[in-house]
Amino acid sequence: MAKKAAAKTTKPAKAKKVTSAKTASKAEDFRTKTADELGTQLVSLKKEQFNLRFQRANGQAENTGRIRVLRRNIARIETVLTEQRRKKA
Repeated sequence: MAKKAAAKTTKPAKAKKVTSAKTASKAEDFRTKTADELGTQLVSLKKEQFNLRFQRANGQAENTGRIRVLRRNIARIETVLTEQRRKKA
């Protein structure tokens, strides 16, 4: 039995994804923009999200991952806008 226990190998640790660096840089990019620029970008992202939602419903969406990216970018912009509003108050 001791041989069986010794024969087991431990799995190597999985490499951690470094997605937070990308997220931080996007958020920092949004923080450098003015509220007006963020507002116009927010409107364009929401329009694109609207169009992709209809494409997905009709089975025409080619890049379904783009929907997720848009949703997250919209949330980032709204968060930065909220931060800016609270900073002024």
